[in-house]
Amino acid sequence: MASEPSPSAGRRWTRRGVIAAGVLTTGALVVGVAVRPGNRGPRLRPLVARGDEALLNAWVKISPDNTVTAIVPHAEMGQGAHSALAQMLADELDADWQRVRVREAPAHEEYANYALGKGFLLGEMNIPAVLVDTVDGGFLKLTQAMDLQVTGGSLSLRATGTHAMRVAGAAAREMLARAAAAEWEVPPDELALAASRISHPASGREAAYADFAAAAATLPPPAKPRLKAPAEFNLMGKPMPRKDIPSKVDGSARFGIDMDAAAVPGMPRMRVATVRACPVFQGAVDGIEDAAALALPGVERVVDLGNAVAVVADGYWHASRGLAALRARWKTGGREGLGQQDIFAQFQGALSALEAQGGGRTDANVGDAEAALAAAPKQVRAEYRVPYLAHAAMEPLSCAAWVRHDECDVWTGTQNPLGLRAAIADLLSVDESLVTVHNAYLGGAFGRRASYDYALQAVQVAKAAGVPVQLVWSREEDIAQDKYRPASVSRFRGGLDADGRPVAWLNGYVDKHEPAEAPHIPYDIANQRIEHVESPTHVPFGVWRSVDHSQHGFFTESFIDELAAAAGQDPLLFRRNLLRRAPRHRAVLDAAAKAARWRTPLAAGRGRGIALHESYGTVVAQVIEVAVAAGRAHVEKVTCAVDAGFAINPDGLIAQMEGGIVFGLSAALHGEISIAEGRVRQSNFHDYPVMRIDEMPTIETVIVNGGGPLGGGGEPGTPPAAPALANAVFAATGRRIRELPLAKHHLGARSAT
Repeated sequence: MASEPSPSAGRRWTRRGVIAAGVLTTGALVVGVAVRPGNRGPRLRPLVARGDEALLNAWVKISPDNTVTAIVPHAEMGQGAHSALAQMLADELDADWQRVRVREAPAHEEYANYALGKGFLLGEMNIPAVLVDTVDGGFLKLTQAMDLQVTGGSLSLRATGTHAMRVAGAAAREMLARAAAAEWEVPPDELALAASRISHPASGREAAYADFAAAAATLPPPAKPRLKAPAEFNLMGKPMPRKDIPSKVDGSARFGIDMDAAAVPGMPRMRVATVRACPVFQGAVDGIEDAAALALPGVERVVDLGNAVAVVADGYWHASRGLAALRARWKTGGREGLGQQDIFAQFQGALSALEAQGGGRTDANVGDAEAALAAAPKQVRAEYRVPYLAHAAMEPLSCAAWVRHDECDVWTGTQNPLGLRAAIADLLSVDESLVTVHNAYLGGAFGRRASYDYALQAVQVAKAAGVPVQLVWSREEDIAQDKYRPASVSRFRGGLDADGRPVAWLNGYVDKHEPAEAPHIPYDIANQRIEHVESPTHVPFGVWRSVDHSQHGFFTESFIDELAAAAGQDPLLFRRNLLRRAPRHRAVLDAAAKAARWRTPLAAGRGRGIALHESYGTVVAQVIEVAVAAGRAHVEKVTCAVDAGFAINPDGLIAQMEGGIVFGLSAALHGEISIAEGRVRQSNFHDYPVMRIDEMPTIETVIVNGGGPLGGGGEPGTPPAAPALANAVFAATGRRIRELPLAKHHLGARSAT
C-alpha cells in the first residue's frame, strides 16, 4: 500500500520545476509574510486564529488582551527552540516578553517551513525587495512539495529564526506603526514602539498593540522590513526565561505519551498496544502462535504487521503481558549469522581495498598528499573505530492513532509533523488533507523522532483493530529497533617535516552520511586527501545528534593530537600554529585553554585533553580534565568555549553545550550497540548505560560572540567531547584510545604508546 502513488503526488516538484521557479538561481531572502500568488492571510487564519485575534502574517498573532503569539514551525524537544525563536520575533516587534506566547505551527501545507529551505540553500545571500515575494513563493512551493517542517540539523535559529521570525516581527512592527499613524493622523516616524505599546510623544497619546492589530492585519506587509542592528537588541543576547519551563516544572506540559483520549470529542474508548519487531533487521513474520496471549485478561487482538507483531489490550500492562506470552517465528534471510566482528572486518577489508586499489569517493584533495607523505622524515599511522549507538531518549516512543473511514488523527511527538502527515497519507492511500497530526512536546529525540516507523505502526494497528489505539514501545524495543548512529572505521596517515610541522594528511573512512563537511579539518596542512568507501550492512541508519560530526570529531581530533605527540609539541600550541589562517577557530581554542588554565600542572594520574571542531556553523573547543585510578577514568571538569556567531539566549546556548557534552561523554564512556547473531545484544539501561549523577563533571562554558552568521546550538557541543576525553586519558596515562567506548579499556600503568 505504501508504495502506491500518494494522492498528493501531483504537487511534488521536479528539479526542472525548482529551477523554473528560480529558487536555485536567486539569493536568500527574508521571510514569510506575503507570498505570491496572493495574500495567504485568509487561508492561514482558520488554522491558527479565532474570534477577534488578528493574524498580521504567518508567524505573528495578536489577541485583544494584547498577547502576542509567535507561531513557530519547529518541535520543542527540550532544546529551547520555541522560546529562542519567539525571542527573536519579539525583539524585532518590540513586544513585552511577559505577554508573548508560543504556539507550534500546525502540520498543514500552508505552514511548510520555506524559511528553513531558504536558509539552508541560500544562507546569507541577499535578495532585492522586488523579488522577495517571488522567491518566497518559490520556496513555499518547494517545501510544500517536500513536506518540510522538520526540526534538526541545528537549523531552527540560524535558518527559521534569521529568515522567518526576525523578519516577521519587524514586518508586524512596521504594519502596527502604519496603522497607528493612520488613525492618529501623524507621520509613522514620530511614533515610539516598546513593550507591546505605541506612543506619540508629541501629543502624549499611547495605546496597546492590540488596539491597532485588526487594522494592521489589512495592510500589505513590507517585503524587506528593516532589521535591528545588534546594538539595538532589547531581548536578543539576554538570558530570557524560557516559555516551556513552568509547565514542565508543574507537570502540566503534555508530551506525546500523555495523550488524553477523554479530551477528544466523540472518540471511542482508546486501547493500548505494544509491539515486537523481528529481532534480526530486515526480517519478517513467518508465523504467530497467539492463543496463550489472547487467553490473558485484557488482551483483545494480535496484529501481524509484516515485520512485527502487536498486541492490543485495555492497558499497557496487559498488552506487554500478551506480547510476552505469544510466540512469533521469523524469516531472517540468513542475516542471523552476522556479528559485530564480522562487520568491523568488512569495514577493514573495504579500507584495505581502498588503499590498494583506490576507487573511493573524494571529500578533499589538496596538493599531493602521497608524495608529501613519502618525503616526510616522520610518518604517523593510526586506525580508529566507533560502535553503533542508540538514541535512548527519555520518553519512550509512542503514538496514538484514530482511523475512521478515510480520516486519520494521530497524537505523538515528531520532529517533522508535516512529513509524518504525508507518510500516513501514503500508507492509507488518502489525501493529506484527511490526516491530522497533533504534535506535542518531545521528551528527547536526538534524531530518533525524525523517523516515522513507530507512528506508522500505530496507524496500522488502529486500522486493523477498528478502534483508537495508543502504541507504546518498551525500552527494550527502543534499544533493539532503533535507527542507529553507524559504526565506522577511519584510517589516517600523516607526515611531519624536520621541524615537526605536518605536511601530509591522508584519511580514508567507511560510509558517508551527512553533513558533507564533517571529515574536513580547519588546520593549515598543505597536502590533504580525505576519501571514503561505502560498505553497507543490514543495520538501519538513523540521524544521531550531530550525525557524522560525532564520528569524525573523534577521528580527526584524536589524530591531530597524535601528530602533536609525535612532533614532541604541546597539543594546544600544535593546533594554534596550524590555525593562523583560521582566526575564529584560534580564538575559540584560546578561550577554552585560558578558562581551563591549560598550563597549570596536574598531579600524577590526572590529565587534560583538548579538542576543536566546527559543526553547523558553530565552532566549539573543549578541554577535559580526567583523574585515572584503579584502571578507570573519571571526568572531573569540562571547559567549553563556543562561537555560534551570536548567542540569542546565552543561558539557552550554555544549556545546549552542557547537554551536548553529557550526550557525547555518555557515548564515549559507555555507549555501544553491538550485533550478535544478526541482532542487537543490548536491551535496556543496565547494558546500554548513560552517565549517572555520580559521573557528572563540572562544566564551565565560555561564550565567544564572534559576530559571524548565526550558528547552530543543539548539536555542536557533542563532537569535541569524545576526542577531548581520549586525549586527556593519553595525557594522564600515555595510552591512546582508538576505539570507543572507554569502558572497553582498562587503564593500567602509564604507557609510552
